[in-house]
Amino acid sequence: MIYNSHSFIEYALKREAIKLGQFELKSGRKSPYFFNAGVFNDGQALWELGNFYAQAIIQADITFDMLFGPAYKGIPLVCATALCLQQFGVNKPFAFNRKEQKDHGEGGVLVGAPLEGQRVLIVDDVVSAGTAARHSAELISACSAQAVALIISFDRQEKGYRDSSSVAELTEQLGLEVLSVATFADLIAVLKTNDSYKEFLIALEEYHSNLE
Repeated sequence: MIYNSHSFIEYALKREAIKLGQFELKSGRKSPYFFNAGVFNDGQALWELGNFYAQAIIQADITFDMLFGPAYKGIPLVCATALCLQQFGVNKPFAFNRKEQKDHGEGGVLVGAPLEGQRVLIVDDVVSAGTAARHSAELISACSAQAVALIISFDRQEKGYRDSSSVAELTEQLGLEVLSVATFADLIAVLKTNDSYKEFLIALEEYHSNLE
């Protein structure tokens, strides 16, 4: 498989990680499409997804010391990404958090490699309002580490709390470089190559124009 933004969109459509129709988002906004990384739920799918992340990271040529996956969806994503980076000769430690603090055994909310003093790349599925990314950055900072970048599989390229996009807000407020495997613009470009998606294209383009 070729690992680029358009092949990711094609793969996500095939796996029904991207669904076209009418959906209500967590924010309450009505959307003509929905992205769900949770359907990459077998070994082959997770391997392919990890390869898309790894390729995007290598192409971005960013400097980082370790990976971090926010609970819960970020946990398998960070594991898959760390494994797939090996193909490029990149071996990085990783960690993830628990939703609840553990008060026995090793205790705490973090699992994996220590964060202290590290430049951390956060690995997650999407950015809506950016709440998970902000929480992750706070956790990382509390461990005397620095969140330097965030990579997501799909950027909806929608507005956040203000007039700018959620991704732009994260960059401005947290100093995070935000990478994505693919974007809404890539989705539109791929759908335009197939006439069977024509009816959905109108709704998608109208939806996005109303957010501008």
